[in-house]
Amino acid sequence: MRTSGTGSDAEIPDGARRLRLLQLASLISTCDRFAIAPLLVPIALAFGAPLAAAAATAGGYFLAYGLMQIVWGMASDRIGRVRAMRLALIGAVLGGAVSVLAPTLPVLIAARVLTGACTAALIPAALVYVGDTWPAAVRQRPLSDLLAATAVGTAVATVGAGALADLASWRVVFATTAAAAAVLFVALRALPEPGVAAGSGSGAGGRPDGAPDAAARWTVLRSLGAVFGHRWALLVLLLAFVEGAVVLGVLTYLAPSLQAGGSSAALAGLVAGGYGVGAVLFSRVVRRLVGRLTPAALAGIGGAFLTLAWVFPLVTVEPVTIALTGLCLGGTWAFLHSTLQTWATEVVPQARATAVALFATMLFLGSSAGTALGAPLADRDAFASLFLAALVVSVPLALGAAWGRARYTRRDQR
Repeated sequence: MRTSGTGSDAEIPDGARRLRLLQLASLISTCDRFAIAPLLVPIALAFGAPLAAAAATAGGYFLAYGLMQIVWGMASDRIGRVRAMRLALIGAVLGGAVSVLAPTLPVLIAARVLTGACTAALIPAALVYVGDTWPAAVRQRPLSDLLAATAVGTAVATVGAGALADLASWRVVFATTAAAAAVLFVALRALPEPGVAAGSGSGAGGRPDGAPDAAARWTVLRSLGAVFGHRWALLVLLLAFVEGAVVLGVLTYLAPSLQAGGSSAALAGLVAGGYGVGAVLFSRVVRRLVGRLTPAALAGIGGAFLTLAWVFPLVTVEPVTIALTGLCLGGTWAFLHSTLQTWATEVVPQARATAVALFATMLFLGSSAGTALGAPLADRDAFASLFLAALVVSVPLALGAAWGRARYTRRDQR
């Protein structure tokens, strides 16, 4: 998660420090989101519920996370990126506390929905912060650093959550993420609004009262119209939805697929954490390749990783094959997702916050859809059918992303 201090942030006042705080926000948000996967089986056992019912804790979280993206995007336009994040963290701490104390499964689901609705503010605000602050020519580098932080968060969450569930209780996991959110709330006091030197006392866009600049004061309908009226933006949103379903949605069931075969939550979480390891490693590769390969080529490589990922568990569901699946999905996240995410920050620059918010909305609506559609298959231990469906959908996603990004680049060059 190291930042270079050169190239991507050397010309930004206190750029390396800002990026570290944004990475911390991304890491904590991702930890909270991905901790649930190895906990599904322990939660189902604790409440005497089927796995499909316990999966609603993940699906509800993802749904709320996706639906709240545009709300937080508009809020960050109005009150500033950092203020929106700190406000959301208050709700995340509350939701985490209720999760720890939840006496029934419905209460736990409601608490996770609240938590997802609040943590939804963190990563999109961090992405828009980067878009507001770093030049377009080097923007994918700090964005890849944010993705590296999310990858670390994923690895820590899946490995740590499984271990804590085995050693103590699944409730301890939610207590840990709630405490981390409280720490982040305090730490973000040191992060200035975009475009402002640290300690300058100015707000977003350089205004002394902290209000957003003129570009951030677009009306809601005008911003939405700019995005939905742009055909390339619509393609990016569609790709994000499908990616959410076949990457994040089905990823939720990697750990349960091992647990169904008798593996412990700790082992299942450790193996599924290969996704985080892959994303960290490959994000460093992407950082070096930005500027050397075209965005379409990066997307194509990510699509190849995605297609390969779902082949391994179709052969057999064992720790080694699930680890390889996770590793390849990490490569998908580093190559394909970072390309789509960068595309979202530039496709409608006059409504960047709204475009990024809608991108995240579609990503996590897709994730919720993937989790919900996969739940009945997982409940019947029909994981082979689930992974086959993911493979079938991955092929057109991979081809569509590479083709679309190449066409968009050629349009810009004309």
